[in-house]
Amino acid sequence: MSTPLPILIAGPTASGKSALAVALAERFGGWVINADSMQVYDGWHLLTARPSRAEAARAPHHLYGHVDPSIRYSVGAWMRDMEHLLAMARDSGATPVIVGGTGLYFSALTQGLSNIPPIPARIRTEAQDKLAREGPQTFRRDLLAHDPAAARLDIENPRRMLRAWEVVMATGRSITDWARETPPPLLPLDRACALAIEGDRDTVIARIDGRFDAMIEGGLLAEVAAMSARDLDPALPAMLAVGAPPLMAHLAGEMTLEDAVLRAKIDTRRYAKRQRTWLRNQMADWTRIPMGTGADTLFERISQAGCRS
Repeated sequence: MSTPLPILIAGPTASGKSALAVALAERFGGWVINADSMQVYDGWHLLTARPSRAEAARAPHHLYGHVDPSIRYSVGAWMRDMEHLLAMARDSGATPVIVGGTGLYFSALTQGLSNIPPIPARIRTEAQDKLAREGPQTFRRDLLAHDPAAARLDIENPRRMLRAWEVVMATGRSITDWARETPPPLLPLDRACALAIEGDRDTVIARIDGRFDAMIEGGLLAEVAAMSARDLDPALPAMLAVGAPPLMAHLAGEMTLEDAVLRAKIDTRRYAKRQRTWLRNQMADWTRIPMGTGADTLFERISQAGCRS
């Protein structure tokens, strides 16, 4: 059975997104397509909780582990890959089930992506050095002096501040100005079944902690050691995957394993909090589904009446 609408599944980390996506793709004869900015990188399988081999065998999976960690994969690159996959899915009659926790990917997909030119490497390096040297508060103050519209940026999200700084330094224009010239979206919300998983804070934290313990038992330290051995630039996006820096510090003899695991869990909880905030503020038009909603329930709803309740 197939549905004419692509299915989008967003939610905080450890909310069960991947398992739900696999089950729906299996039922609708679809493809699972990744919308997580860290799961694109080769080498991060356990750390980013990519679908297991058993899950991947149940339905075709795309955009998982296809990027070398030495590459700065961008939302623009993801959009180009998505455009190609959506065309292939239409030609084959497959239902795309696009799943992940990167809100910016979904915003670009459903609202459009501005045509900001490439940022020179020199400006990227200068911005990263400035943030590391001065800290987020001073960096944000200087950013606002150049781009007052950046006041809406989340101080807890350094990447968004860095991006705003890079754009204004490279182009002389605010990232907000560029957004006004955004072309039509690749997949508007009214042409998709957009589902946002909601879960209470305590349940999400418990699942994060339990999953991380299972990752450690499953060989996560070996995965981190293999990535660390590549001696890549620590400022690369792949090297900043949530949980990676403290575990690398442990392997370098700078932290105990207990402290590193605790720090990784805390960082993951904070990341989940930012994801929930994004869902609340940027995905208000998405259909909410409680964490733990079964695939059978959603399959029946989507089949009979679409994804709206």
